[in-house]
Amino acid sequence: MNDSRLRRLRDLKSDSATLISEGCKISGLITGSGDFLINGEIEGDCDLSGTVTLAENGLWKGSIKAGNVIVAGHVEGDIAADGKVEITDTARITGTVAAAAIAVAEGAVVEGVMKTTGSPKPVEFVEKRKGN
Repeated sequence: MNDSRLRRLRDLKSDSATLISEGCKISGLITGSGDFLINGEIEGDCDLSGTVTLAENGLWKGSIKAGNVIVAGHVEGDIAADGKVEITDTARITGTVAAAAIAVAEGAVVEGVMKTTGSPKPVEFVEKRKGN
């Protein structure tokens, strides 16, 4: 049986991502393809076809439009994903979250509206690993 639909996105990722390191700040529009791992600060919007991962220390002020989005840090803006959005227990989001499927861990704070655009049944998960 293939349980890939039950796996978290960050567990399935094996390719290397473009890294925005802690202490780095980017302002403006980010476009393109590929995966991004954000540990720093972004002020602006993005339109990416890959997966955007906002790490626990990451801050994003603006809108995120991507194939998939994983949030462990702080977002002040809207999130729109063609696929999935995973919101971990350390995430804090102020804005609208829209995706085909949304997973929210206990402890996450979302101040806004969440909209699912797909029709899969809800999948529940509890964060059991710290530091991943």
